[in-house]
Amino acid sequence: MIVHIFLITIIVLGFLYWYHGQKVKQIAYQATQVYCQSLGVQMLDDYIAGHGLWMKRDKSGKMCLQRTFAFEFSSTGQHRYNGKIIMLGQQVESIVMEPYRVDFT
Repeated sequence: MIVHIFLITIIVLGFLYWYHGQKVKQIAYQATQVYCQSLGVQMLDDYIAGHGLWMKRDKSGKMCLQRTFAFEFSSTGQHRYNGKIIMLGQQVESIVMEPYRVDFT
């Protein structure tokens, strides 16, 4: 009986972790789209990929999960560049992009 309760608890906790992760990924995806649009570059493949997971303290000292997502973008349509967005909890901590070519035509 106790084993069943333990297994159900593990399954529920796993589901909650996955669900929260999907929510954070959606927030990161939307923030990445807005950021790319503001810079006039195109986010490629409409996709961000999980790249890392760590524990880090936020500004108030509370321990949060820090998730890093990778994405690709293009400035001219000819070259692909890499970028990453770092989320601390459900907040965007930073967005970093490789240097890219700007076409002034």
